[in-house]
Amino acid sequence: MVSTENERRIAARFATFDQDGNGYIDREDFSSAAKTLLTEFGTPARCDKGQALYIGAEAFWQGMAGIADRDGDQRITREEFVNSAVKRLRDNPEGFAEIARPFLHAALAVADTDADGATTVHEVARALRCLGVGEASATAVAEALDQDADGRITEREVVTAFARYFTVPE
Repeated sequence: MVSTENERRIAARFATFDQDGNGYIDREDFSSAAKTLLTEFGTPARCDKGQALYIGAEAFWQGMAGIADRDGDQRITREEFVNSAVKRLRDNPEGFAEIARPFLHAALAVADTDADGATTVHEVARALRCLGVGEASATAVAEALDQDADGRITEREVVTAFARYFTVPE
């Protein structure tokens, strides 16, 4: 059984996926996140970066549905997320990171506004804000992601932190 504290923490993570706040996670939440990022960064949906982001969002949705959609109705309730996803996420954080990697990779590419191959702390904070993270938290999280303090955030840093966020107690 999942501890109450761990269940509370994972349930809070549910809200980060439920983009429209309707009480469940579905494909539309992932598409909405992609659309929001593209709009924020002025990236056309039909360009290579836009298509990669939508493909990554779909892959992420499919991976999450495979982990948590226990009844196969193409939506993940809070209960399914807490009860089905927790053990799998905790038991295999690397696997969870891998289902998120295509979306995270594409999101970083979209956020890289000067296309220099490096996503800055500011760009990542901006992406986090448009996905619903508060101003102060987005900046603090982006700064924490820059583990080597070089002002640039790598995909490895993001994927590692993302897996930790969902699988390690606060």
